[in-house]
Amino acid sequence: MSTLTSTSTAAAPAATPSGRHAGGRTRPPRRRGRIWLYLCVAAVLVLFLFPLLFLANTALKSNAEFASNPVGLVHSPHWSNFSQAWSKGNFGSYVLNSILYTAAGAGIGTFIALVMGFPVARGYIRGGKVWRAVFALVLFLPNALITQFQLLLRLHLYDNRLGYILMVGVGVGVGPLLFSGFVSSLPRELDEAAAMDGVGYWRYLFTFVLPLARPALVTCFILQAVWIWNEIILATVLLADPTKFPVTVGLYAFKGTYGNQWGLLAAATLIVAAPLVIGYLFIQRYLVNGVLGAVKG
Repeated sequence: MSTLTSTSTAAAPAATPSGRHAGGRTRPPRRRGRIWLYLCVAAVLVLFLFPLLFLANTALKSNAEFASNPVGLVHSPHWSNFSQAWSKGNFGSYVLNSILYTAAGAGIGTFIALVMGFPVARGYIRGGKVWRAVFALVLFLPNALITQFQLLLRLHLYDNRLGYILMVGVGVGVGPLLFSGFVSSLPRELDEAAAMDGVGYWRYLFTFVLPLARPALVTCFILQAVWIWNEIILATVLLADPTKFPVTVGLYAFKGTYGNQWGLLAAATLIVAAPLVIGYLFIQRYLVNGVLGAVKG
């Protein structure tokens, strides 16, 4: 019996450290899974980078080169398109307006998400599920442009920077829904401990909840800021003075009656999108943490 056991043990193929048998040729499943994962990531990266690279390629073309070969690679780059687009679109003054509108409007929207999302998530007001449904329903409703125009007109805030900031600030979008989902992950024992120590509601909200929910608040601010920076419809309806226009309205300067200046228009579009792309490289960590916290909650 011992002889048979030793013989069968010696006959069994030894496993290599990589997980394959000595005589096998199959690739480890884990390694194949990583290769497919890298391929999927590369495909997604190309899918997202292709429009940006195509836009940059168009921005370096002259009108004649674009007309002769719209989708081909540029042969003689016209770097002067960016300086011409900057001066023709009057982006120098428009950028300052957009910075003001984005910072103020996103700050107001984040504050609204904070004061609305916390009591809904904790159930401190009636109809918490109804409010969550309202938050989700608002995302699919169109802007009431006529109502907003009449409201600002009656409040004497038409063609006013403050009126435009208030309109883009109250358009909170996904902020309350995202923040309420994040707050659900915070332990309720903090609320009870603060109440036993005599901490008031507003003090607890701004001194305890706000630091703990900073990733979600930063995410709300980022999403609101991206929407305000790219907003163009409300600006054309609620603002009449060209000195108050945001940077996106400057793109209208490159629209012609019978044709468009595609090279300058692409360069202007890159100028408008550059702050968002650069900013995302520095704040993507907060965006990912906020979204993951809201999903877990």
